[in-house]
Amino acid sequence: MTKILVVDDEPQLLRALRINLAVRHYEVAVAPNGASALYEAARWHPDLVVLDLGLPDLDGVDVIQGLRGWTRIPIVVLSGRAGNQDKVDALDAGADDYMTKPFSIEELLARIRAVSRRTAVHEAEPAHVRIGDHTVDLTGKIVSGGVRLTPTEWRMLEVLLRNPGKLIPRSHLLAEVWGSTHVKETHYLRQYMAQLRGKLERDPARPAHLITEPGMGYRFAP
Repeated sequence: MTKILVVDDEPQLLRALRINLAVRHYEVAVAPNGASALYEAARWHPDLVVLDLGLPDLDGVDVIQGLRGWTRIPIVVLSGRAGNQDKVDALDAGADDYMTKPFSIEELLARIRAVSRRTAVHEAEPAHVRIGDHTVDLTGKIVSGGVRLTPTEWRMLEVLLRNPGKLIPRSHLLAEVWGSTHVKETHYLRQYMAQLRGKLERDPARPAHLITEPGMGYRFAP
């Protein structure tokens, strides 16, 4: 049974999430603040954490950093903070996904399932990935159909393909491809993403696989 730790300072929300998750056969523990969240995580070893950022004692980003110091368990942020910078900070700290309140319980459950699937297959990275009409050989750096990619396009595509379904923050993608001194050059991303879509998507104007998350980053949808 999958164990989920829910961290939030709203008692009614904690109760609602505990009930909804338990009905769906998750084992649930709750924590009302950051300190107890870190304690419960170390004691109980959950399989996934649902985390609010606005905690009474520690900021949620500090909790993420504390967890990431010793574990790679998935973290889904569920927060009332809707600002882009809050999302970027949480994702850069190590969160795997970000939802804003108010929220749909069905969407939260879907994201929990998606993050859990990605974690389960993380160790078995694919050698070949399908995008539209093309197959990408990550080992041989070959795209079917005679498509040629530049070295920069390859680096950008590889980061996305090796993290299927995961939101990659803009700053992380820039640092991975161009280096840490270029984390604000977001126009690079727009330019090269347009080029990749033109080469790989069936309809570049309506991409099905190389997805933009406005204000946040990019995601590869298998």
